[in-house]
Formats: sequence, structure tokens, C-alpha cells
Amino acid sequence: MTTIKETNRTMKTTKMLAAACLLAVMPMGVATVLAAAPKTAPETPLTDTGNALEKKYAAMLKALEEDVTRALPKIEGAQQAAFLKAYEAEAAATTADRNAMHAQNKSKDKAEAAKAGASAKEALARALANAQAPAQAVLAQLNPFLTSDKLDARLVKLVVLAEATPRGLAEFAQQGNEQKALLEKLLADAELMKQMVVAAGASGGKYGQAMQIFTDIQKASPRAKDDILQRFALGTSLEHAVPVVQRNAVARTDAPTTVDPVKRYLHYEKAYLAGELDPGFKDLSVWDCRFVGNGDEPDEMLAWGREMLRNYHPDHIQTADYRWRYVEAVKTDVKYGSQDQKNDLPTLGFYQNIINTGGVCGRRAFFGRFILRSFGIPTLARPQPGHATLVHWTPAGWVINLGASWGWGTVVGEADTDFLAMTQARMAEAAYPEVLRAQWAGTALGEKKAAGFGAAATGFWNGVALYRQRAIIEKAKAVTLAAVGTDIGEANESKEKEVVKSVTVSEADKKLVAGPDGVITIPAVACSKPTDSTPKIRFMKSYLGGMQMHYSRMGNAEPFEYTFDVSAAGKYSLSVRVATVSPDQRLLVFANEAKEPIDIAAPYTIGKWDKTPPVEVALVKGKNVLRFTRNEPVKGMAIKDFTLTPVK
Repeated sequence: MTTIKETNRTMKTTKMLAAACLLAVMPMGVATVLAAAPKTAPETPLTDTGNALEKKYAAMLKALEEDVTRALPKIEGAQQAAFLKAYEAEAAATTADRNAMHAQNKSKDKAEAAKAGASAKEALARALANAQAPAQAVLAQLNPFLTSDKLDARLVKLVVLAEATPRGLAEFAQQGNEQKALLEKLLADAELMKQMVVAAGASGGKYGQAMQIFTDIQKASPRAKDDILQRFALGTSLEHAVPVVQRNAVARTDAPTTVDPVKRYLHYEKAYLAGELDPGFKDLSVWDCRFVGNGDEPDEMLAWGREMLRNYHPDHIQTADYRWRYVEAVKTDVKYGSQDQKNDLPTLGFYQNIINTGGVCGRRAFFGRFILRSFGIPTLARPQPGHATLVHWTPAGWVINLGASWGWGTVVGEADTDFLAMTQARMAEAAYPEVLRAQWAGTALGEKKAAGFGAAATGFWNGVALYRQRAIIEKAKAVTLAAVGTDIGEANESKEKEVVKSVTVSEADKKLVAGPDGVITIPAVACSKPTDSTPKIRFMKSYLGGMQMHYSRMGNAEPFEYTFDVSAAGKYSLSVRVATVSPDQRLLVFANEAKEPIDIAAPYTIGKWDKTPPVEVALVKGKNVLRFTRNEPVKGMAIKDFTLTPVK
């Protein structure tokens, strides 16, 4: 757990910054995470056909509720009451403990707040101990039901009908025979309904719309019927059942206002088949997939994100550290501060502007989630008081970036610790349906779904679900990943000492190439100074082949130079192949003993590779030295190579 001192350091924000950060925590296209819940929306008037359909679906739901209620195992009244009492006490104590922890950060009387915090922890420990016996007794008695799939077909159909509501289904089905047939097909497909509700259901309870999207995707691509692509198609369909508003470049007034879910699926299918997505993408569940394809960025912006990072900072793709993979771009290249946002360009996409002009916590969290989604990594907003952060998937579990530890934030309106517990239980894929069966039973009996112990107790069966979930987590010995990037959540540079890894540059990677026409190509990593990576200058593998250099925006300016031989003295035209994400950048080059540098203007490439306009340098026969430097303040620049062409 983060200490109060640590949290104070990471949460010092002005009211203005807090407001700016909070603008970024609104979820995009995320109608459901822990469980599906219908959203309030204007009702569509029902036609005569619609009224008849509503009655049909209502009768179907009522019959299932009665059937399932009869089939559910019964718990003796006193035992059930003892269980509910323990569950309610633990839920209340969990909330009180969380509130006390947060109060310690705000209170002026630290000693009194610490005392209250300790008291709350003691009360929670007592509640946990008191709940153990009644919870274990109930779970043991219900084990045959929880571990059996005998009722699943009826349960999942009931959940679909309840979450969609008979009226909602009728509104969709009355549109025509096609829509009516789609719902009939869905309600007859127990396996598909189970896949849907295991993945937390359709956004806003819009199962008809989800089925329409899923059908359209499978018509558009035969590959959407198997393995990860089927799961991604379904996750996309569930998430886009409520349309996701698209964030376009300001100048793109003719662009679509919402994301096209079929095109979104096809974009990721193409990227997956081309090997552009993270290797972990193939293992994602339907639920995971929801939080990959649900971004507000246009599809072409996702493609740009991958291309930009491959060119500009390939080491962020290649790192073995999943906690920072891709999202480290926020740490290295999204400047903290809002002073330059006035320079956002209307022709650029929102995320292109962020890496150019920076931002406070909100924009940085936005960019972090964007670049993760670009490579197929599930991610969600995770606001905490006065600050915007993010959480994202890793093979070892979900991790927080740019914020305080678990317990300080929320995920889609629920305590982040409840979200964490749910994700840990979901990793036990074979056992997790036991949690869901209890939740589904609660739905049959009209209980409100409980996100976790951090929410108010809602009913017997939802309590059963939470205690079963805890047992699964404990049996799996789930590991909770610590937050990373806490100290840069509201800072431009980390105070943590970074260990710069030594990079071996082979002779082949730094070999100069001299063509028959006298043109010389010098790889950027063929430096005579420095000969290894430094905090400012990093050598890394390049997606163009060979290696490349990255000149960081962080730290003090550092010169770098190249020593090489030429066979013919004279003037040479020098150009540099660079990738930049910010404009107004320059390199200064001193040729041999020159007293004054030559200024090289670097193009604003928006993450693509391009060459600088050529400048002339004078070289001597034999040994030459080109020394490069930059004037502060500098921005990040990727350099692939230098080309020297004899001037005729």
C-alpha cells in the first residue's frame, strides 16, 4: 500500500489542475466493466407489433425466473441471515476503511486521521474474521450448484432478457423481420449468450444492437468466426452496442461522428494478421477485447500510433517489461504541462497533438490508453481524487500507470480494488463461471449486482459471488502488481534513478557504406562518442533493419560525433534521416576543426521517417570528424543515418 507521505507527494495539485485532469477520466464507450447495466435512454414508441413482442419477451422472462427460482438450491433462513449479516458488515467495513484512508490524505489533523484509519482497519479485520465461518458454510452447501453448468442455458437466457428488458428487445425487433430474426437466433443460441454474459453483456443492455454488429462483422470477414478474431469480434460488438463517439481532428468536419464497429474490427484483424499487434493479443478473452477496440480515435490514428512508435521509439515496443511496454511513451515524450496546448494544430489528430504539445494528467492518461490500444492492449481510465491515471492488462494481471496504488481510485465508477479482484478471478478461466452463476441467480431473484466488497451489499446471491471470487483468488495465489510511474503522474521527469542498459552495436550495424558514386552513408549508431547508450542518447534496434539512435528530450544536451575516412576531399551535401513528433527542431554540426556550426533544420515528420534539407560540409581526404550538438531546450528525435553526397 502506498504510504500517506508518498500519496501526498503524488496528489499535490491545484484546483485548476484537478479540474483539467478530471475532464479526462470520463470513460469512452465503456458502458459496462464489472457487469452490464442498462442505461437510461429515451424510449422508442412501440408499434402494435412492438407491444406484442414486449409481451412475448416479458412472458419468456417471467417463465425463466419462475423456473430458475424453483431449481436454485435453498439455504435455511437462519443460515442465510447470518451470511447476509456478515456480508453487509464486511462491505460496510471495507467502505469505511477506504474512506478513512482517503481522509488521512485530506485531514489537517494527521494524528487524529491516522488513529481513525487504524480503527477502521481493525474493524475491517474483525468483519473479515467474522465472515469466514458463515461464508465457508454457505459456499460448501452451494458448491454442487456453483460448479455445475446444468442451469447455465436457462440462466444466461434469463440474464439477457433481464438486462436487455422486454421493452428494449421489442424496440429493436419491431424494426423489421431482419431484426426480429436476429433476436430469435440469439435467444436460441445458448453458447453465444453465455459468451456474451461471461464478458459482462452488451453495453447499455443493447443485445439486439450487439447481435446486429456481430452478424455484420462475420459477414464482412470469414476469419471472425474462430479463436481470437471471433472473441475480438464479439467484444467489439458488445462494447459498440452503444455507439462510441469518434474524436476527429478539428479540421475534419466531414468525418464520421461515431466509430464504425465493423471497420474497427477489420482494422484490428488486418493489424493482427500483419503481426503489428502485441503477442499477448491472441490470448485475450472476449471481456479483455472490449477494452482494446473501444477507443474514440479514428482507425487511421491507431495505424499512425503503431507506425510512429515503430519509427520514433521502437524500444518501447521491444521492452520485456509489460508494465511499461508502449505506455512508456508518456514518460519519455509527453511533456507535463498545459502551457503549449495553445499550439495544437486543427489538422492533427487529438493524440498527435498530445505528443507534440504535452498536457497535464488528463491528456497524458489519454495518450497512454491510446498507444496501448493501438497495439492491442486492453486499458481503462482509472481516476483518483484530483488526478487522472490508467490501468492496463498484462499477462501477469492489470497494472496502474501514472497514479497511486490500488485503493486510491475508481474504474468506471467502482472501487479500483473491486475491479482488481474481478480481473484476478477472471484469470482463473475455468473457475470464474462459479462467480457468475451466483450473480446470475441473483439476477433471477431481482438482486442488484454488486461490483465488490467496496460497494454496498445488495443481496444473498451477490454476496455468494463475492466470497466465491475471493476463494478463487486465494487458491490461485494471485499477485497484485504495484503501480508504476506514480512519481511522474504530475511531473515531467522521474526522480527515480534509471539504469541505462548497455547496448551492443555490432560491426555490421555501424559499418559505413561508400557507394561507387562517392556517396557515404553513416549509421547513426556508428558514433565514436558515445560508444554506448547514455541517459540522453540511446541505441536501439530499428524496424527498418539494423539499429538507430534516439536523442531524448530529457536531460542536458549531449554532443555526439563520428570519425571516418573519405577518399576524396571537397564539399559534401549532408542530410539526416530522422523521425520527429514535434516541430521546430534543429541539429548543429561542426565539421572537423570548424569554429562555427552549420544549422540543420529537422522536418516535423509526425512520427514518419524523412530526410533533413541538405547542408554543405567541407571534408578532407583521410580522417574526418563530424560533431553534432543541439541547443536547449531540445525535443525528442530519432536518427537512422547520415548521408554525405559529393557536391559536383
